[in-house]
Amino acid sequence: MEKVEVELVSRETIKPSSPTPRHLLHYQLSFLDQISPPVYNPSVLFYSSGDTKLDPADISTRLKSSLSETLTRYYPLAGRLRDNHAVECNDEGVPYLETRVRCRLSDVVQNVDPVELRKFVPFALNAANDVTLGVQYNVFECGGVAVGICLSHKVADALCVFVFIKTWAAICRGEANVVSPEFVSATLFPPKNTLSYDPSTGIMTEDVACKRFVFRSHVIELLKAKYGAGIDLQNHRPPSRVEALSTFIWSRFAASTKVFSRPERLCFLLHTVNLRTKFDPPLPEHSFGNLYRMAFTFLSAPNTGEECSDLLPRVRETIAAIDRAFIERLRKEDEHLSFLNEASGMHLQGELLSLNFTSLCRFPIYEADFGWGKPMWIGSPALTFKNLVAFMDTESGDGIEAYIHLTEEDMVKFESDEELQKYISATA
Repeated sequence: MEKVEVELVSRETIKPSSPTPRHLLHYQLSFLDQISPPVYNPSVLFYSSGDTKLDPADISTRLKSSLSETLTRYYPLAGRLRDNHAVECNDEGVPYLETRVRCRLSDVVQNVDPVELRKFVPFALNAANDVTLGVQYNVFECGGVAVGICLSHKVADALCVFVFIKTWAAICRGEANVVSPEFVSATLFPPKNTLSYDPSTGIMTEDVACKRFVFRSHVIELLKAKYGAGIDLQNHRPPSRVEALSTFIWSRFAASTKVFSRPERLCFLLHTVNLRTKFDPPLPEHSFGNLYRMAFTFLSAPNTGEECSDLLPRVRETIAAIDRAFIERLRKEDEHLSFLNEASGMHLQGELLSLNFTSLCRFPIYEADFGWGKPMWIGSPALTFKNLVAFMDTESGDGIEAYIHLTEEDMVKFESDEELQKYISATA
């Protein structure tokens, strides 16, 4: 894909349609908010001109009006972050940028470059400041549009991004019964003294390559069969799509980059786990905040084998360990912060190597109908961490798009892996 030219034509601030009540002017961050990285979670929703059947100027007017209404429900997003402790809910508002894109929408979605997608969102992703939300409305030469959103990871996780968009879209199209967010995170995970921990550990601004790899449904089924061959299916469920893809991507990364060539280095996989489903009863999806933790699966050299036969059950076991008992320890004890500090120190010294997996599959990402149809595609701009894999459903829902972030040197090796090439497809 050639470089995309995006011209800023206007910038304004959208404020809540009604003021935040006085008793809600101070929004407390939770412990999990405090230890989340100071970056923005981005998303770009593309709508073709044939789908919208509306004038781009009319779309913008409706987006702004409904965003103003939505901010009365999501009142912390119109405020400003103060240090690493709270949001001052002062109704300062949300930046709303409008651009003109010097190409057709099809030029972007048919030749996806995650780095170029950064041009469709309002902020540099690694430069999170006191502004917690921004919107950029992009109009293409063909009349298609893209809505780019950045939501600060200091106040919310990835699920919150899509639930926010889903709520905003419902308000925009005039739905009467819209579910408001529940601000429960600081009650569930009270803030702590986190001065000893640097949540920006691992953020990178250069030498990270990001490529999108599309795995079609029949390929995923092949991988599920491959890694499920050694599982007792009478007593255990077959591999999930994410389990099978995680195992495959690790096996190809390990083989192509020879990760165990330094035996003194500790290697592990990280899987993001949504804590909402781990409570009893489960928290609703509109529970706002950083309600996730990471499952650590430590690895040893034999797992570089072609089959990685023992890896998938071990990943499943570590994810299952993120349970109610884990949550209780997380709420009451400081051992998690001590563990993070130790891991951060080892990371900085080059003693750790991890591959991090986060899955947005099954999230309501394609439900964002603002009144002119659902998005034709949703893209993820390249993030600012290395050794990170983000999974998203394809628009059809049966395949998976994997956004893989590696150092430039490792990406060259990974891409040229012959076994990987057998399974990937360049287009969704």
